[in-house]
Amino acid sequence: MVLPNQALPRPRCQAEDGAASQSGRRRAPRGAGAGGGMAAAMASAAERAVLEEEFKWLLQEEVHAVLKQLQDILKEASHRFALPTSGSGGAVKQENFVLSPSGTDQVKGVLTLQGDALCQADVNLKMPRNNQLLHFAFREDKQWKLQQIQDARNHVNQAIYLLMNRDVNYQFKTGLEVLKLMDAVMLQLSRARNRLTTPATLTLPEIASSGLAKMFTPALPPDILVNFYINLNKLCLTVYQLHVLQPSTTKNFKPAGGSILHNPGAMFEFGNQRYEVSHVHKVECVVPWLNDALVFFTVSLQLCQQLKDKISVFSSYWNYRPY
Repeated sequence: MVLPNQALPRPRCQAEDGAASQSGRRRAPRGAGAGGGMAAAMASAAERAVLEEEFKWLLQEEVHAVLKQLQDILKEASHRFALPTSGSGGAVKQENFVLSPSGTDQVKGVLTLQGDALCQADVNLKMPRNNQLLHFAFREDKQWKLQQIQDARNHVNQAIYLLMNRDVNYQFKTGLEVLKLMDAVMLQLSRARNRLTTPATLTLPEIASSGLAKMFTPALPPDILVNFYINLNKLCLTVYQLHVLQPSTTKNFKPAGGSILHNPGAMFEFGNQRYEVSHVHKVECVVPWLNDALVFFTVSLQLCQQLKDKISVFSSYWNYRPY
């Protein structure tokens, strides 16, 4: 597959020649009279005929070529979300990623990703207060679905469905029809990209009640919260260490709102108990095929916009409604 690296070619019309002929008509002698007006009308009609022929070719030929290119690119993107199978069992291949610390070595570990599921998380946490080393991992019977990847894949497949509904035998009648199709495809692609680039903002009680704590063995201590999310091409793990706020110290209690990453000092209430975040540790790993998918989304959006621009440019060449 060849990715597009150039803008779509300009329509092969004769508008410039028409402008030159109009300039020539303005320099015609005053005595040209009715004959000059008739010549101008004939030239204008010829220009319009050329433009209409070019526009017809664009609708019947070039639009389908672009739609085919978009389908090829988006199928490659879709394949990134369903990795090649390993062996004959039909299961999606598992990939292991080593977590890289972000300014701290308090958290280390390995995450195992299988398509849109986090099927294993093996994590070591060094407690800063006493340097105690905690080890916890997913239970063998548990997997954590990454909703961001699921949603992005669904949006890509919806865009492919929209394109396949306009196969090579479909005849576009108007430019407006093409513009509406491109808008619908671009909406799905923008949503797919946004799901990977914009993690959900969660409150600390939402993280505490997410069910992630029940995924691990041994069970997480009550003063530890964890959260997994996708940010661009990275799979991120955030570990929050908490301390319990005593009733005598809660007079200035102010619960924190939703956020992608909460800072030390954030307070919240959960299970009739009030807590404050004492330490925050964020680690992450790069997932190469997520980067591939984001590139495919960007290239596809550019192709859609170029086709829209090419359809729209005809409106500047004649006065009657072009669509």
